[in-house]
Amino acid sequence: MEGTLRWSLITAVAPIAWGTNYFVTHEHLPAGVPLYGAILRALPAGLLLLAVCRRRPRGSWWGKSLVLGALNTSAFFTLIYVAAQRLPTSLASMIMATSPVVLMLLAWLLAAERPAVPALAGAVVGITGACLMLLTAAVRVDLLGVAASVGAMVLSSIGYILAKRWAGEVDVLASTAWQLIAGSLILIPPAIVVEGAPPALDGDMLFGFAYVTVVATAVAFTAWFAGLKHLPAASVGLIGLLNPVTGVLLGTLLAGDSLTTRQVLGIVLVLAGLLLGQPLARRFRRRAPDPEVLSGQCVPATGRASARDRGPVP
Repeated sequence: MEGTLRWSLITAVAPIAWGTNYFVTHEHLPAGVPLYGAILRALPAGLLLLAVCRRRPRGSWWGKSLVLGALNTSAFFTLIYVAAQRLPTSLASMIMATSPVVLMLLAWLLAAERPAVPALAGAVVGITGACLMLLTAAVRVDLLGVAASVGAMVLSSIGYILAKRWAGEVDVLASTAWQLIAGSLILIPPAIVVEGAPPALDGDMLFGFAYVTVVATAVAFTAWFAGLKHLPAASVGLIGLLNPVTGVLLGTLLAGDSLTTRQVLGIVLVLAGLLLGQPLARRFRRRAPDPEVLSGQCVPATGRASARDRGPVP
């Protein structure tokens, strides 16, 4: 139980960090260069993790790193960069808030992890709360931004399940480093062809990239893949609902506004859904003492108490 709680808390670092990424990308990173934006975010993070673990791929992991890098880095970082630049943070976060259901279904199809009823119920409650939080007013809908956000969610979910299937083969730091580097290298040729020379970065942009590289990538993805290794995919997906919660709280804090009643209710529902679907909560329910035990009259499974079992009850 303590181990489950520990890994849940570690996993929560990822969506909280990602919840700040939309704002930083939208406000501090250069627009119109999603390929270079993904490279400048992922490659330094991968090299940083590689310097820590000091391991290179071996055998099948050369190919697996390319697959995971293409899904979790190349496609995801590029598409999420486009979504963050073209969509309001609320709409982008709301689309990504549906990822727990997608992750559960893909885990069922690709990893034979059938989602438990509490996890599905938690997803419904959590997504309802996210909609209450985020859809507080009319927002501008950019179809390309929506398509990018949906694509990022689906492709990364496939990558996450594959990473979970292969998690027992190498340590988390190494696999995260390899896929970040591989995904970055995949993007360099198309970035040169499509976007030309790398963008010139001022001090504000350098600060923004430093933040998304270290916090929202190196730290966040290591925590996320560690969670996928030790927890059910459904539980990890529900923890991801902390992403929109962070976005709403950050936006409210920066705007100097107070939370509306609707937003507070939404946050409560998200947290309730998250807790409902966690294995820790299910263990508490399974371990709830039987009423007969509480009354001090526990009867053996045979239905008849032996003479020794019928001794004086204190």
